[in-house]
Amino acid sequence: MADDKMNTRDCLQRAWMNTMELVRDFEMYSKRIEDEEVSEVFKKLAEQQGMQASNLRELYQKYDKNL
Repeated sequence: MADDKMNTRDCLQRAWMNTMELVRDFEMYSKRIEDEEVSEVFKKLAEQQGMQASNLRELYQKYDKNL
């Protein structure tokens, strides 16, 4: 059972880190792209990914405390 927790923790950590990287990328794209419509899409994607990153961080911290 401990291996399952470790696998879950590792998956959550990786997903959290990947999502944070997407937030950074989408924010950068939104600032660099001149097309306002496309820029706005990337801005919204950054916000959505930020919410996902927050949710993943909370789950990760819960699993990290239980180990």
